[in-house]
Amino acid sequence: MYTEYETLRIEKENRILWIYLNRPEKLNVLNMEMLNELMDAMDKAEKDKEVRCVVLIGEGERAFCAGADLKMLSELDPQGALKLSEIGHRLMKKIESLRVPVIAAINGYALGGGFELALACDFRVASENAQMGSPEVNLGIIPGWGATQRLARMIGLSRAMEILVLGERIPASKALEMGLVHKVVSPDKLKEEVKSFAERISEGPTIAQGLIKRVLNIGTQVPIDIGLELEKHAFSVVFSTEDAKEGLKAFLSKRKPEFKGR
Repeated sequence: MYTEYETLRIEKENRILWIYLNRPEKLNVLNMEMLNELMDAMDKAEKDKEVRCVVLIGEGERAFCAGADLKMLSELDPQGALKLSEIGHRLMKKIESLRVPVIAAINGYALGGGFELALACDFRVASENAQMGSPEVNLGIIPGWGATQRLARMIGLSRAMEILVLGERIPASKALEMGLVHKVVSPDKLKEEVKSFAERISEGPTIAQGLIKRVLNIGTQVPIDIGLELEKHAFSVVFSTEDAKEGLKAFLSKRKPEFKGR
């Protein structure tokens, strides 16, 4: 199902799909080929019912993703920049709205477009050597793949303003304090910790998890009455699933539920 990609490496381990950004010699920077291949991989993950959690991770020890390819950016005119922004937005939205949770395993640099890629994920686990940030302003430009919107919603307007206007790097410890990442671990434990986290997620009721993602991501951006209406309908939908029946039955029988993701 998952083709041989030029810029990605795919590993499917039980119910977890590992997507490696595979340009380590270039610090896994995003070029047009990688953007297109990531979209293709996400489309396939959406359709693959065996997948119940996705992990994005950078190949090598130096970077999760150091941003967009600067050569590509240097050749843009305003029309080309608009097109590139639209392509990036589609990818980030696809990740954000994927039916299963997505974890960013951040090893080393997550800068610019790589930072925005991590922000679009549902969870972020970082190694102690991780450095994050949006240095676009230092190049005379601004973020174009969602940082101005997702970052402010995640950590508040004042902190987002500071990060984006100054363009400074954020060490993992400070990112944890800010609430940018969920956990910080030693570099040699990153994959182990992420795998354990992904396994916990993959054992859960996939449809309920997807509905929670949807209600949170949409509901927090609209008036509360609309958000509550969205929650009400999602609550009713989940009762049509096999996992809802299994979860309630298991609780009443005092046993651990065996969710099937259906």
